[in-house]
Amino acid sequence: MNNEATGALIRELRKEKGLTQKELAQRLHVTDRAVSKWERGGSLR
Repeated sequence: MNNEATGALIRELRKEKGLTQKELAQRLHVTDRAVSKWERGGSLR
């Protein structure tokens, strides 16, 4: 699975759970900017 497909999946699952990027970030102990980057297909590192 490439980064773009992974990002689309993260976004889809986040929205299914009714979470904002900020809420997901808080649960994962990362920044909301990191979640945004992931959803846009950026590196998951």
